[in-house]
Amino acid sequence: MKQPTRQVPPAEARAPSALAAIPVGHYRWTICGLLFFATTINYLDRNILGILAPTLQREIGWTPVEYGYITTAFQAAYALGLVWFGWFIDKYGTKLGYSLSLIGWTIAAAAHALAQSVFGFGAARFFLGLSEAGNFPAAIKATAEWFPKRERALTTGIFNSGANIGAVVAAAVVPWLTVSFGWRAAFIVTAATGFIWLIFWVLMYTRPEESKRVSKQELEYILSDPIEVVNDKIPWVRLLRYRQTWAFVLGKFLTDPVWWFYLYWLALYLNNNFGLSLTGLALPLIVIYSMTSVGSIGGGWLSGAMIGRGIPVYKSRMLAMLVCALLVLPVVVVGEIKDMWVAVLIIGLAAASHQGWSANIFTTASDMFPKRAVGSVVGLGGLAGSVGGMIFMTLSGYLVETTGSYIVHFIICGSAYLIALGIMQLLTFRAKPVEV
Repeated sequence: MKQPTRQVPPAEARAPSALAAIPVGHYRWTICGLLFFATTINYLDRNILGILAPTLQREIGWTPVEYGYITTAFQAAYALGLVWFGWFIDKYGTKLGYSLSLIGWTIAAAAHALAQSVFGFGAARFFLGLSEAGNFPAAIKATAEWFPKRERALTTGIFNSGANIGAVVAAAVVPWLTVSFGWRAAFIVTAATGFIWLIFWVLMYTRPEESKRVSKQELEYILSDPIEVVNDKIPWVRLLRYRQTWAFVLGKFLTDPVWWFYLYWLALYLNNNFGLSLTGLALPLIVIYSMTSVGSIGGGWLSGAMIGRGIPVYKSRMLAMLVCALLVLPVVVVGEIKDMWVAVLIIGLAAASHQGWSANIFTTASDMFPKRAVGSVVGLGGLAGSVGGMIFMTLSGYLVETTGSYIVHFIICGSAYLIALGIMQLLTFRAKPVEV
């Protein structure tokens, strides 16, 4: 039975300055922990194909172009899923939306074990992308429900670091599972972890106003931002009227494909350029994705620290993103580097900076839009990022097959962020939060 909604304090009683010294409780960080573990599982399931790509390329016999098509199938489905889940989560709630997403991606991840051809892997990737698309709209929506604006970038950075932990776990566990039990077992065993998380999610998650685990002081702190007037749900098509939407959408379109490239092509790059075996891939990938965990949390902390010093919220996000964009730049030379560990460290810095960027660009959606629109805006941005990923994944396959190198790939990866930031600044210059 649904728990009764608790009374929301009046706006005067919810001023941030009045709550600054109150010991507000910590249950919201338990929710952040749930989001972190869900994202970890999401990327554990997602990363297996990239790690096993050299092995499966030999066993299944696909070409780089065909592998590009397999990864593009994931991106196409992810794009569709983001729009649908964004709408569904805004309409039916975070708890149900996240649950359906996880059940779907767990089944799809395990189904990879049944694939025996390029088409089979493409079909499995399609359904994985369709269902995994619910993770970030749900997590961002939950963050908007459970955290005031001053904590959202840090919260996003923490749960988004689950992507990196998932990649680290995959790099450490998948080679061992494959060598010990075969590659099919790697897909099945890792997929099963999702149902464990689902039990905790169903038992522990609700909106803060309905939770018995939240103290009155913590609830006041969570709701300390100005009250939003809640009207009808906002159709996502209507959101395209706002340039703030386009800033988020284009920022994701230009930079998300870089992360997809790291996930799907790094193992092949290391295998092709430095001759690493499946077990030899583990340590370089662990180093890269461990670095990204620092970047994800650090990027969220940086903008939060600026806000704490009195810098306006959106300006703090943009400055933090500028720092990340500058730290990405050295990756443009990786295609020419002959020393593996130099290349690994530069890629690690770029991937860490991407995650710092990601923590802040996600949070701009909850900064600029009312809570009831956040899921849809994030879904639209994810759609754009997936379309960009489709283009880059297909292009990557053709570039590898025709040139035999990754020089162009890394030039694109290094330059995308400053271009994206410039466009976002032009679109949001002197813009205020959207009032729909």
